[in-house]
Amino acid sequence: MAKKKKAAKAAKSAKPVILITNDDGITAPGIHNLVEAVKDLGKIVVVAPDKPQSGMGHAITIGQPLRLSAVSTFFDGVEAYQCSGTPVDCVKLAVDKILRRKPDLCLSGINHGANHSINVIYSGTMSAAVEAAIESIPSVGFSLLDYSIEADFTAARQYARVIVEQMLKTTLDKHTVLNVNFPPVAPDLIKGIRICRQAYAKYEEDFIERNDPNGRKYYWLTGEFVNFDKGKDTDVWALKNNYVSVVPVQFDLTHYQLKEKLEKTWKL
Repeated sequence: MAKKKKAAKAAKSAKPVILITNDDGITAPGIHNLVEAVKDLGKIVVVAPDKPQSGMGHAITIGQPLRLSAVSTFFDGVEAYQCSGTPVDCVKLAVDKILRRKPDLCLSGINHGANHSINVIYSGTMSAAVEAAIESIPSVGFSLLDYSIEADFTAARQYARVIVEQMLKTTLDKHTVLNVNFPPVAPDLIKGIRICRQAYAKYEEDFIERNDPNGRKYYWLTGEFVNFDKGKDTDVWALKNNYVSVVPVQFDLTHYQLKEKLEKTWKL
C-alpha cells in the first residue's frame, strides 16, 4: 500500500509530458515558436514531418515504409524526431515507438496559415490533434493567419502559452480537441480569447488549366474563401475582430438530430 501511494505521489508531482507536432515540417518557424512558448511547462518531445505536409488531412502512410530518426540540432535541449510520413503518422509513431507513456497533452502547430471554419477538414495540423484525441490524449491545434515564412509569431507564442497553461490546470476529457487560430496582428492589438463555434464557410474553387513545356495539360487549384455565416459567435468573426478563436471540435461525425429524425420517419 505504501509503495502504491509513493508511486501515485511521484506520478502526480512529475512534469507533464507534452508531445509537439505539426504539418509544415520540423524546420518550420511555427513549431520552433511553439516549443519556445511551452518548453518550461513540461517534458517536451517533438515528432514532426521531415518535409511540409500541409493539406494532408487525416492521411496515413500504408503503401511505403516510414522512416523515423532522432535529430539533435533543431531544438536546444529538447528530444526531437523527424518522420518521413504525415502528421497523423507522427502522432501514431510517437505513441507506439517513442513515448514510454501517453503524453498529457498533444500540441500541433503553430501552422503557417488559417485553419478556421472548413479548413479544419483539410488541415494536417488539426488532423494530428484529432489523432491524438482518438488515442485519448487531450490536444490542441494552433494556427496563425499568416502564410509567410517570415510571419511574426510573437502574439501566437504568447497566447499559445496561456491556452496550454489553462489546459494543464483543467481536468479535461481525454478526447478533448481544440482548434485555436491567431489573428496576424501585434500582441497589443489582440482583444482577448473567444470560445467560438465553427463558421459556415467554404472555398469557391477553380482549377486553372495550363500546359507544361511538353504541351500536356495540367491543373492548378485556386480558390477564394467565402464566409456565409454572419454570426458573431464564430471563429471567422472573432479573428476578423482581432480575437484569438478557440473552437472545441470532435471526431464523432454523427449528426444526432438527423439520426433521431430518420429513426422516427423512415419506415425500415
